[in-house]
Amino acid sequence: MSVVNQGIPMAGAALAASTGWMAWAVRGRSAAVFGRSVWRGPTGRRAIALTFDDGPSESTPAILEILARHNVPATFFQIGVNVERLPAIARVVAQAGHEIGNHTHTHPMFCFRSTRFMEEELRRAQQAIERHSGARPVWLRVPYGVHWFGLERAQRTLNLTGVMWTVIGYDWSLKAGEVVERVAQRVSNGAILCLHDGRELRVRPDAGQTVEAVRRLVPMLLDRGYTFETVSRLLCPTN
Repeated sequence: MSVVNQGIPMAGAALAASTGWMAWAVRGRSAAVFGRSVWRGPTGRRAIALTFDDGPSESTPAILEILARHNVPATFFQIGVNVERLPAIARVVAQAGHEIGNHTHTHPMFCFRSTRFMEEELRRAQQAIERHSGARPVWLRVPYGVHWFGLERAQRTLNLTGVMWTVIGYDWSLKAGEVVERVAQRVSNGAILCLHDGRELRVRPDAGQTVEAVRRLVPMLLDRGYTFETVSRLLCPTN
């Protein structure tokens, strides 16, 4: 075999490895290549964090009612545009003692976006959330879990730390029972659970499956001995 031919499979392997690394860096839940990010809390305590993306929406109050019934705190990663559309609901989330995180202003995918674009998305969401709820987020969840070049600088500028998830419920596409089964099978000490109280920027989204899943999951996990905490409390238990 010639030297040229020997190089072909080696080049192919290198390309595959490079592609795999890039895919992990962009969407890997444990990746922090493009910015500070966490995906679970300490495993030494039987504590978990329940998080919700894409709100606030018209379905958020129903979720808040379930959480209040069981005295359970959660972290809501809110979209700036939705906060501006439903400021009263955003305010109620904060007043109920839940934590609010940044989920960008218009829910774009960050692939191939500039640092300036990403920073503006995060800044506008920060401003909307603080203006309408009084909370200034310290945690960020990027839409679709996609990180990109320049995100670290944008996060640093706004003092935001990325939060991925240990378990995601796929509650935008699965039935409530399937969501419950998926989460219940994968939950563990320190887990960060990801559900959705909205559906991106949709007005009056159908989040009924999520509401029903939360209604079943919360008492089930409490019965298993788990304590629900905000992301801040889970990650920084001594603060």
